[in-house]
Amino acid sequence: MVTTALPTSDAASLYFGDVMHARLKPMGHRFSYRVVSLLIDLDRLDEANRQSALFGVNRAALYSFHEKDHGPRDGSSLRTYAERCAAAHGVDLRRGRVELLCYPRLLGYGFNPLSVYFCHGADGRLALVIYEVRNTFGEIHPYILPVRAGELNISGLRQQQDKLFYVSPFIPMAMRYLFRVLPPSDTVKLRILETDHDGPLLAATFNGRRRALTSPALLRSFFALPLVSLKIMAAIHWEALRLWLKGARLVPRRDVAAQPDAETTLATGKSRAYIINR
Repeated sequence: MVTTALPTSDAASLYFGDVMHARLKPMGHRFSYRVVSLLIDLDRLDEANRQSALFGVNRAALYSFHEKDHGPRDGSSLRTYAERCAAAHGVDLRRGRVELLCYPRLLGYGFNPLSVYFCHGADGRLALVIYEVRNTFGEIHPYILPVRAGELNISGLRQQQDKLFYVSPFIPMAMRYLFRVLPPSDTVKLRILETDHDGPLLAATFNGRRRALTSPALLRSFFALPLVSLKIMAAIHWEALRLWLKGARLVPRRDVAAQPDAETTLATGKSRAYIINR
């Protein structure tokens, strides 16, 4: 049996590491930057809130985590949201652990291009992963993928998903994501290949190493990575400009009326929510 238990009982942990993006065609373009990510147990938010005076859950602090930044974005329980997503795919998360890997807010500001929910069953096995993608237009979309037989082994998790949500203005919609994930332990690794019918177009990775969430660790992070949340947003726009100057073709963002999408309706908690192929 493959499990992904953390080596400590902390309700929240930090992962320091590097994010890398590489455009592979039709022109080469690569960049990387250092970040700090948060892994938080959605059943133990009160405990996480008490781990450090510099970290708050659903409240202002130097670093903070707010449930309203994720899922339905209405401040409701993300644990309940994950269970609802899982149940819609025939997965039972009752008595199982649900952890969310994301960027924390820093000085009240945060932006998460990708947040990942690691959802375990009562037996400790990783049962479902939610890849929550956000774009710079204020929109959010969850890719909800049950862990199928053969997808998870000692070397990590491999999953695939057609692209359904507009993110980059330089990448068309007719793409497929190939996810490769080493779930959180002492380290965490995420790799996403975005491919078309001719093969990979974009590779994105995050490799992080766990550190305890303590006041000294948060202070070190603050001085080593000042304004990292703003830098993430700034880097997105700066690298887009560099791509455009290299001749990358803009892909129009067309609003396409569609039938209500089950996963988007589930994510927003609204009776009417439409997936726009962007």
